[in-house]
Amino acid sequence: MDLSQNIKAVQEKIAAAARAAGRDPGEITLCAATKVQTDETIRAAIAGGIRLCGENRVQELTAHLEAGAYAGAEVHFIGHLQTNKVKQVVGRVALIHSVDSERLLRAIEAQADKLGLVQDILLEVNIAGEESKGGISPEKLPGLAGLAVSCPHVRLRGLMAIPPVSTVSGANRRYFSQMRNLFVDIMKKMSDNQYVMDCLSMGMSADYEDAVAEGATLVRVGTALFGPRPPVRAAH
Repeated sequence: MDLSQNIKAVQEKIAAAARAAGRDPGEITLCAATKVQTDETIRAAIAGGIRLCGENRVQELTAHLEAGAYAGAEVHFIGHLQTNKVKQVVGRVALIHSVDSERLLRAIEAQADKLGLVQDILLEVNIAGEESKGGISPEKLPGLAGLAVSCPHVRLRGLMAIPPVSTVSGANRRYFSQMRNLFVDIMKKMSDNQYVMDCLSMGMSADYEDAVAEGATLVRVGTALFGPRPPVRAAH
């Protein structure tokens, strides 16, 4: 695997998909999903041009931060976040993508208040209604967005979604389109928000080009950059 070549290839595909959709490639941010990657691999990715890393697990986030593995890049938390681990994430990442409940939102607000900072967040939407996935239903999104905007130590930056896994090209475009419509609708409803909602996080290795075509501003790519994930190491 040539990591730098993979990074370049993904960047070129993002740019091509953007141009084909009549968009400026500069509008789309590539987030390297670094789940189960080593400190060395993360450093190599940053050396190869990655400017944003997304971590799925709190334990890995903490370890990589302590090792200084993310030096030179911004860090986001993109995985499921339990309320009892909020203290380990708030203030340590630039953006939390996966806020999907009032309980989690209030826990983030409380910790950000305690630290005297404002934490940027996205609201995760379960766009396909999958029972196995987190995310709030589209119907409940306006209520949670309204609550987020009312929290003084939280800044609502946009939405995130993880559509169903699909091996068929184009299969998720309808979900990406629905997310784009929700994003536009929420921006209108939150017109009194003092902060800019500018992030629509959707699309992964198998479908990021379709996500770009439908309006994603950030794509979360792991396998296409790093290759198949190694098995999780057993604890000793």
